[in-house]
Amino acid sequence: MVCVTDLQYVALAVPDLAAERDFFGRVWGLVEVAEEDGRVYFAAEGRAHPYVLILREDAEKKTDLVGFSAASPEDVAALFDQVQAAGGKIISEPGPLPGPGDRFGFRFFDPDGRAMEVAYSTARREARQLQKGEAIPEGISHVVFHSPNHEGLVAFYEAALGFRLSDWIGNFMAFLRCSPAHHRVAVLPGPPALNHIAFDVLSVDELMRGLARMHENGVTLSWGPGRHTAGNNTFSYYLTPNGNAVEYTSDLEEVDEASWQVTRYEPGPQTIDQWGTGRIITGTVPHAEMQPDKGLWQVPA
Repeated sequence: MVCVTDLQYVALAVPDLAAERDFFGRVWGLVEVAEEDGRVYFAAEGRAHPYVLILREDAEKKTDLVGFSAASPEDVAALFDQVQAAGGKIISEPGPLPGPGDRFGFRFFDPDGRAMEVAYSTARREARQLQKGEAIPEGISHVVFHSPNHEGLVAFYEAALGFRLSDWIGNFMAFLRCSPAHHRVAVLPGPPALNHIAFDVLSVDELMRGLARMHENGVTLSWGPGRHTAGNNTFSYYLTPNGNAVEYTSDLEEVDEASWQVTRYEPGPQTIDQWGTGRIITGTVPHAEMQPDKGLWQVPA
C-alpha cells in the first residue's frame, strides 16, 4: 500500500474573487505567490509547499479541486493503480499537470464526485520560522468533508490513497492521516460538501492573537475558541466573505505509528469541545447546515 505524503492545497471558486483574495492575503495571513489563467495562488509562510490555496472567480461558490502530494513519480503510478482498483473515476492519467511549477500526477473523482489530484513535484518554497505575534498560518492543516456514505468514503481513502485511521467519534466522524499529523482529512455524514479548511498556527497564543485580528477586521467568530478531543487541537472558526468556513488550529497531536491505538470517542459536547468555551460564547455556532457542493463531478479546467 502506497500513501500520499500530505495534503497540499484546496482550490475554490467564488463569486467575489476580490473580497476573498483580500481576506486570505491581508486578513488571514497567506501570501500570494502567483496569478495565472484567472487563478490566484497562495502559500503559507511556514511550510515548503509551493501553494496551499487557489482562488478563481465563478458565478457559484464551489470546490474545484483538493490536491495531495506523492513522494515520487513511482508512487504517483502506484497511487493511480490504487485509485482505479478502489473504484475512483479517473479524470486524467499520470502526466504533466497544469498550473505553476513542474508537476507530475493525475486527477480523479472520489465516490462523492469531488475532484482530487495526486502530484509529485520537486518545487519547494523557502519556508521561514514564524515569529511570536505574527499569528499567521504556518501551513495547511486539514480538510473536513461531509458524505452521504461517510463510512464508505473512509474506506475509499484508505484503499485508494493509503490513509490510516487515527480515531472515530462515535460512528459519525472519522479522522484519517497520511503523515505523523493526527489527521489531514476528516469525514462526517451529510450531503457531499466541504465543511471547512483548517490552517495550523504555532500555538494557542497565536490562535488567540489571530482571533483578535479577525475581530479588528470585522470577521465574526463562528465557533470557538476551544479544544477538540480527537487530535487534541485547539480551534477557532470563521467564514470568509464568500461563505467558506476556515479554521485556525494549533497543537494537533502527532502519531507514533508503532504504538498508536485507534480510539472511538463517546459523542458529546465535551468531546468536540473539551474546554467548553466554544459553546458558551454568545452567538457562536459549530457549523451551518450543509448543501451539496456545486463543484461535484465537474472536471477542473
